[in-house]
Amino acid sequence: MEVTPADGTTLVSSAAGDGETVAFVGDAGYGAWQWGWQHAALTGPFETIVYDHRGTGRSDAPPGPYSVETLADDLETVLRAHDARNAHLVGAGLGGMVALDYARRYSRARSLCLLCTAATGENIDTTPLAAPRDDPVALRDALTNALSAEFFKEQDSTIDQLVEWRTEDATPDGWAAQQAAIEGFDAGALYELTLPALVCHGTADAVWPVSGGEQLAEGLPKGEFFSLDGAGHLCHVEHSRVVNDELLGFLEAR
Repeated sequence: MEVTPADGTTLVSSAAGDGETVAFVGDAGYGAWQWGWQHAALTGPFETIVYDHRGTGRSDAPPGPYSVETLADDLETVLRAHDARNAHLVGAGLGGMVALDYARRYSRARSLCLLCTAATGENIDTTPLAAPRDDPVALRDALTNALSAEFFKEQDSTIDQLVEWRTEDATPDGWAAQQAAIEGFDAGALYELTLPALVCHGTADAVWPVSGGEQLAEGLPKGEFFSLDGAGHLCHVEHSRVVNDELLGFLEAR
């Protein structure tokens, strides 16, 4: 489905399954492939919505810089277009920031599942994760900054598949526009966000430090923290079964 926010940007989204809505809010630069494992696990008992941020994949890439507030407004456009009265939000990295801002400013959010993210973009530089989407060698090299050395060594066929999927990622300009959104973000007073929240973080995340996830969970009144030992930034790819179990348990309890 194509949806259009007020500024005329075209965003591409899709929905599947029945039940309560779970919206996946993507990380900076990565296409919707990043949610393949979680989408498969949750679709059925839940309606799942996946979309590409502006600047990524099939969605339009207007000139940047972007802001988290604009990306949260995009999320509202997507949810409204899919007639989602309420939604559980699952956000990774930049998507976690978008989910936090959305929950503060809109009433549809029922819970937050936040993966490898933080309450502020201070000192977070996603440049090591970016690469031209037409350069397979560079795309593969950049994955060494997103995944643990152990996973990278043992899952060669998976790495090959990820490199192929990364051709759907943001262009360098789109990635830079989203990086600007990260740099300009501050979640503000976390105690005001009283939704149930699950925060998961890989302990070996080289770009988004695990301390940011710990502080985020501590600051949220109903925050729970779950660490994934040795996992890199794409913890939901490396430890998809564990993350899926945590997500399902958390969501079903709601």
